[in-house]
Order: sequence, then C-alpha cells, then structure tokens
Amino acid sequence: MNRLKKLFFIPVLFFISLSAFSQNEKANDNPDEKDEKIINDTLKADSLSNVTQSKLMHQQQMQHMDSLIKIQLQKELEDAGDDKQKTAELEAKLNEIAVSDSLRKAEQLRNISKLKKNAIGYPVTLITDTLFLIYTKTGSFNSKDRASAITQRIRKLYDDPFFNPDSLRITETEYGNDIVYNNESVIISVNNLDALWFDKESKELAEEYLATIKYEIEKVRSDNSVINWVKRIGWVALIIVLLGLLIISLRKLFKRLELHLHKNKDKYFKGFTIRNIKILTPHHQLKFALRALNILRVIVIILVIYLSLPVLFSIFPKTKAYTNTLLSWVLTPAGNAMSGILDYLPNLFTVIVIYFIFRYALKGVKYFFDEIQNGNINLSGFHADWALPTFNIIKFLLYAFMVVLIFPYLPGSSSPAFQGVSVFIGVLFSLGSSNAISNMVAGLVITYMRPFKIGDRVKIGEVTGDVIEKSMLVTRIRTIKNEDITVPNSNVLSSSTINYSTNTRPEDPGLIVHTTVTIGYDVPWKKMHQALIDAALRTDMILKTPPPFVLQTSLDDFYVSYQINAYTKDAGKQAVIYSQLHQNIQDCCNEVGIEILSPHYRSARDGNMITIPEDYLGKNYEAPAFRVTQIKSDDKKNINE
Repeated sequence: MNRLKKLFFIPVLFFISLSAFSQNEKANDNPDEKDEKIINDTLKADSLSNVTQSKLMHQQQMQHMDSLIKIQLQKELEDAGDDKQKTAELEAKLNEIAVSDSLRKAEQLRNISKLKKNAIGYPVTLITDTLFLIYTKTGSFNSKDRASAITQRIRKLYDDPFFNPDSLRITETEYGNDIVYNNESVIISVNNLDALWFDKESKELAEEYLATIKYEIEKVRSDNSVINWVKRIGWVALIIVLLGLLIISLRKLFKRLELHLHKNKDKYFKGFTIRNIKILTPHHQLKFALRALNILRVIVIILVIYLSLPVLFSIFPKTKAYTNTLLSWVLTPAGNAMSGILDYLPNLFTVIVIYFIFRYALKGVKYFFDEIQNGNINLSGFHADWALPTFNIIKFLLYAFMVVLIFPYLPGSSSPAFQGVSVFIGVLFSLGSSNAISNMVAGLVITYMRPFKIGDRVKIGEVTGDVIEKSMLVTRIRTIKNEDITVPNSNVLSSSTINYSTNTRPEDPGLIVHTTVTIGYDVPWKKMHQALIDAALRTDMILKTPPPFVLQTSLDDFYVSYQINAYTKDAGKQAVIYSQLHQNIQDCCNEVGIEILSPHYRSARDGNMITIPEDYLGKNYEAPAFRVTQIKSDDKKNINE
C-alpha cells in the first residue's frame, strides 16, 4: 500500500509544481531567448546567398522604378487626347515595361526556385507557437532580423491589455502590403519578394498573415485566462484520481490472479519433462508463473502511468508540445517494430520454407542410416556401427548449410555491427578451440578406425578399463576400481590401444589369459604341465574348448618358466579370473607334491641330491656325501703360516 501511495503522490506533486510554474511565468519574458534556441540551429548561413539576394533586391528596385514610370506614362497617355502619334509612342513604352516586368518576374522565380533547395526559414513565434517563417530580407534587415522584429511586435500586441483584433488592417504600399495596428504601428511588411517566394500575390499573403496573427493572439490569451487555468487544474485532479483508482484496481486484479494460481496449482502445473528428463517441477512452474505475473503487473502499471502523462501534458499550453514527444517515444519504436516485422514477413516465410526442406531431408537421411544400423540395408565395406556417427556428421553439415542459406535473410545480417560480431566470434572460436578441433578430428578418425566400442575392456596407454562413453572430443574409461578416467581423443589416436573384448564374440575363440610360474629343474615338466592345465580347468569363466595349454617360455639358471594359457569370453572379468587361476595353481601343485619356488644356489652342492628328475636318474644313483679330512697340528701350523 505504501508503494501505491508513492506512485499516487509523485504525479500529483509533479503537476502541481508544473501548474504553479506556468502561472507564475511572466508574460513579458524576452522572446529572443526562445527564438535563439531555434535560430541557433541555423547559424551556418542565411537562407539566401548574398549574391542572389542582391540580385533579387536589385530586380525589385527596378520593378518599383518601372511601376513609377508606368504610372507617369499612363498619366501622359490620358493627357495625350487625340494625338495618335504620341499615344502610339506611350503605348509602345508601356508594352516594353510590361515585357520587362514579365521577364524580370520570371528571372526572380528562377532565382527563388534555386534558393528554395537550401533555404532556411526563421520562425515568427508567439510564446511557443510558430506562426509563419520568414525567408527574404528587406533593405538592410536580413530574414533573421526581420523574424525577430516581427516576433517582438506581435508579442507587444499580446501584452497590450486593450488589444483589439479589429484594429489590425492591411494597407497597400508601393512595395507591397503592410499589416498595421491602429493605423500607426507597422507589424509586418509583406513585399513582392515575399509573395514571389510563396508564389502568391502580396495582398493574398498579407491576408493569410493577418488571419494567423489574430487567431494566435486570441487563442493564447484564451489559453492563459484564469478560468481556463482553474478548469485545467480540475481536469488534472480528476485524471490523477482516476489514475489512482485504475492502479488500485490493477493491483487487486493481479492479486486475485495470484490467489487463483495458488488454489489451482495442481490443475495448471503438472511439471515439464522431455524424454523422461524432468526439466521443471510443478513447484518451479508455479514460482515462475508468479514471478512473471509480478513483472507483468509492474509493466502494466508503468505503462498506464506513462500513457496518462500525454493526457495530462495536453491540458496545459506550456506542456502540450511534450504530448507528441511522449507518445512518439512509445509509438515510434512500436511502429518501427511493427513495420520491421511486416517488412520481414517475406524473408521469414523464406526461412520457414528452408527450415522445413532441411528438416524433412534430415528425416530421410536418418531413416536411411537407421535401416543400416538395424541391418535392413547392407552396404559393402560400410559397417553398421558407422551409421550413427556418419548420420551425426551429415546432420552437422546439413545444419551448417542451412545456416548459410538462412543467414542473409536474418534481420540485420548485412549491418556492420552484425558482421563485426560474427567475425569476432569466429576469431574467438578459432583461437580458443584448436585443441577441441584436434580432438574432434581424432574422434572422427577413431570412429572409422573402430578400435573399440562402448563396453569393451581396453588398455589405452597406462589406463585399463571398460569404455563407458565415446564422444567426438573424449573417451571415458571406468577402471576395475570404479575410477572414471577421461582420455582426450587426440591422446587415444597417438597411443597404442589394446582391446581385450575383440575376440570374445560367439564366433571367436575368445581372449587368452595367461600367467607364468617358475619351478626348479627337479620337477618333471610333464607333471607341471598337467598341474597347470588342471588349475586352469577348475577356474570359473575359463573355456574347456579350446583347451588350456602350457608354454615353457625360458630355461633359466636355476628354474624353468611355465606359462599357462586359457581361453575366456569374459574379458571384463580378468581380475577375478586371474585371482582364481592363481589360487587353483597353488592347490593343484600342492596336491601333486610340487613345491612352488625358484631355487637359487649360493654354496657347494656336496651331499645334495642332483636336480635332474628321478625318472632320468639311474637305479643305483646315490647322492654324493660330504668328504671330511682331518688336519693334524703340524699341518694346521703350516696352513696358518
């Protein structure tokens, strides 16, 4: 309610102050101060050039002299009587003067026509109203001085409390017609040059000026009367009261709308989802609707107050000039916007046609690649998993081509500002996206190399895990420790990639898992091979067919390296497979009496069994015994010495 009081109080205070200012303004203010604001805008040059103006003045003087001669000749013609020869001579001279006047007038019209192209008229004003414009000079007074002098004289008439409009009359002179007051004061002299400027007769133009002066003086006097001021203040008060009531009604209306939304929120707001993704909850929808309603309320109230200002300004003569200005601030942009929208409609229809053409073309392309992906269409050398990325590339190219076609039809696309922003964005994109572009190119290459797909167990560089995402920029891998590692596609392309899942399809034999055990030479290799194969067959997820096999990878100084190899289809569970395989190797070796160790000898072997398996030893073989020799005391001395 406090806000409403403030909104109501501000326009009241403003218009009371405006009324007081308008009433207290003195009627005898110097009009030159107002005239100068208009005249100073035209200080570049006078409305007529000096040379042409001099010609026109000279022609007017010649015309005046001819008119005097013409009067004298006409008088002589009347006195000639029956003298035919003298009458003929006088008529010939009169004809010459008429021809000369006609030519001179035509020349004046041509000069004035040239000057009208760049001419500037100086206003004759009363208070704030412009009565008419002065374009020509008289004697030593240029058009600016004439306009200023005429303005002062009209202002004196306005200030005269005993002014009588009927005292203004037109008197004919030898140069034109004058408008005089009380047969004494010349208000304005309308010469033939003024009349030629408007292509009228001098008296006709003087009558128009006289009617304008009478009307404006009476109108301004009526506007500034006490009775009219009281009426205006009453109208202002009424409009402000109505404005306040309208604002109160609008506030109540919007308050009821808010209550209605709260009561019926379950009916109007169901949430907003796109493909099972919740974008907005019902609570957020209600919140946004209430906020939009508050913004609309403020806009409507401001618009009502703003539109009431021209009505209030039009009441006072002093502020009536601002009415069109205030309306133009709203109507001109609105009109320009509407005109721009109407002018843009042909281009808009062109944009819509282009959009729908590309939309349905894209649908056709998508259908084609969906059929390839589903296996309904087979192209030699084109794999089904290439369908989606190839479609995305074609979609990007089609959209880019569509933007190129639509761009010239966008509003303002040809303006320097629009083009400058486009160039600026292009430079920023080119400077800041070099790495991104390299990753996109690498992603494109990887797509058609087909080194892996989503779900494959891979090793890229030092990273091992399952591929969970493959985009144009990066590849994401999840390790067995549930660590998500992001690898840029440029790194993927430059590194070696091991795919453990490639040969795990039903038609493939499977991935070979392998581990190495080192056993001493005393264990028969056949026995060791069987123990390792048994351990592999006991392991879960190890295939029976093809059967496991053992490779002896090296014969070292003290032991043999045995490598067990087994097939599996579960490449993603290698950690579990290896763990069980190692457990089973220990169990199988213990069951057959094989000690898992890698012996290293660092002393003499006297008294030890030879490491050759028993099957390869003779039946009478005995381990060599230690030989002990007794050393006598004399021998001991010799040894010590």
